[in-house]
Amino acid sequence: MPTFDLAPGRNTQRGFWGTDFQLEDGYVHVKSTGVRFKNDWQLWADIWRWFTYYAFVRAQGFVARLTKPRGPRIWFAPHRPRPWYIIWAAMVWGGFEFAATPARADAAFYFEDQTVATPPPPQHAKAFNFGVGDVSKSNVARVMEEAFGYPLAIDPTTFVGEAVEKSEGNGLHDGRLVTCPLAPVPGKAYQRVIKTEGADGWAYDLRTACVGGEPVVVFVKQKPATERFSIQNTSVVVKTPEQVFSASEIAQLERFCATMKLDWGGLDVLREHSSGRLYVVDVNKTDTGPAVVLNWRDRAKATTLLSDALAKMVRL
Repeated sequence: MPTFDLAPGRNTQRGFWGTDFQLEDGYVHVKSTGVRFKNDWQLWADIWRWFTYYAFVRAQGFVARLTKPRGPRIWFAPHRPRPWYIIWAAMVWGGFEFAATPARADAAFYFEDQTVATPPPPQHAKAFNFGVGDVSKSNVARVMEEAFGYPLAIDPTTFVGEAVEKSEGNGLHDGRLVTCPLAPVPGKAYQRVIKTEGADGWAYDLRTACVGGEPVVVFVKQKPATERFSIQNTSVVVKTPEQVFSASEIAQLERFCATMKLDWGGLDVLREHSSGRLYVVDVNKTDTGPAVVLNWRDRAKATTLLSDALAKMVRL
């Protein structure tokens, strides 16, 4: 199958959206992250649902510009977020402005899709996420153990039993179950199997959006346990952190964000069914969403909560 690429050999992340993607071997590849999606009817149905949300956010943003005081101006470096990122929706929803230069901004924001990168100098007194350069699985597991006091990572050469093998890269959804001990594969991380399912056979991912280092919204994702590593969800509902976590668990998540130096981002949190413990298995500092399977009420609720929290963080 021929390759289709409007900007061959380049990862632009600016200008026309189509240059961010490449169509190859029946998959749509996201150039900035390496994530790929099968080019099928499910993908295009999801894209259509996303476009309806995009129009909804644009309409709300237009109303906000007419009825509210001017929102904060934020400068992003090295890239301005595309519309499929949650922070774009939060900004437009609240009537914020994308500043062209740091001198014209109320705050600066580090925005880079790479798993491991070196943040540039913030060039602004009020700066966010500039301390987050490494969101690899190994570093996330290290920070989680420091913040929570118990481990997620395992040594595959000495561990005995079932474990999870996944790429260090962000958002690849290529996890698989392996039996240890084994020789580690370069570029892979090895972790405990965190089983969130009970007798009903459903696995749950508590995708927790954090702003200002605090949990703001929890997207409770449900899927069959046999598809625990799939990007597709059977259902997603929005809840507040207090509906999902105890006060001590919220403090744990805040401690994790502080240790990670994460001002804004999405945490993939799993609650082990047998022990009740929380595990942060992934961090996305450039999280996309909200999930297209959400109903309109939950989309509006989540976007409002995140927009309000972003405004509060910038204005503090």
